Amino acid sequence: MKFTFVTLFPNLIKPYFEESILKIALQKNILQIDTINPRDFTKDKHKKVDDTLIGGGAGMLMTPQPLNDTLSHIKKKDNSAYIIFLTPSAKLFTQKDAKRLSKKEHIVFVSGRYEGIDERVIEMHANEVFSIGDFVLTGGELPSLVICDAISRNIQGVLGNSSSLEVESFENHLLEAPSFTKPNIFKKNSVIKEFLKGNHGKIATLKYDLSLLKTKYHRPDLYKKLKTKGKYHEK
Repeated sequence: MKFTFVTLFPNLIKPYFEESILKIALQKNILQIDTINPRDFTKDKHKKVDDTLIGGGAGMLMTPQPLNDTLSHIKKKDNSAYIIFLTPSAKLFTQKDAKRLSKKEHIVFVSGRYEGIDERVIEMHANEVFSIGDFVLTGGELPSLVICDAISRNIQGVLGNSSSLEVESFENHLLEAPSFTKPNIFKKNSVIKEFLKGNHGKIATLKYDLSLLKTKYHRPDLYKKLKTKGKYHEK
C-alpha cells in the first residue's frame, strides 16, 4: 500500500513514521510513504498558494491551481490513486471505512490549510471526503495521519498479531471490553476474578457483557444500532 500526503508542511508527516509499528511496516516494504507540496506546482511568482475568499469572509483559502496541478500530476503517474480530502464539513470516518480502504493500492490524502480548499478542486478530484470529528483543526495533516494509521493497521502484515483486530472497539458496533495485565492487584484494585480462573468460555461471555455495558454507557448511539439490528441480548 502506498500513501501520498499532499501538504504544505511535509515535515509534519515524516516523523510519525520514524517509530514503532509503522516504521517496521515501511522497512518491510508493506507500506510506502510519499509527500508532495502543492507550493512546488504553483504558477505564482511569489509561490503563493492562498487568496482571499470570493463573497467575503475571514481568512484565506487555498487556491485551485496549485492543488489541481498537484493532483493531476499524481493521477497521471498512477491512475489507481484514490484521493481523499480532509475537512470538518464531511462524513465521519469509521472503522468500517478503515477496513474497506485497506484494500486500496494507493491512497492520496489532501490536507487543507488556512480556511480550507477551494470547493471546485474537491469536486474535480475527490473520491471521498472525510472528517475525524465535530471540531476544527489548524490543518488537515493530523486527520490525514489518523486515517492513515487506522487504515494501515488493517493491512496484512502490519500488526504483529492480526487476531487482535477481531476484538477491537467498533467491531460489530461494540466498544472493546476492559483489559488488564499483571499484577493481579494494583493499589488494592483487583482484576475481575473470573478473568483469573482460566475458563475461556465464561471469560468470553463476561467480556461480551462488559462490552455491551461499556457501549451503552459511553456510546448510546452505537448501542442503539445494536438494538435495532438485534445483535445483543437482554439479561
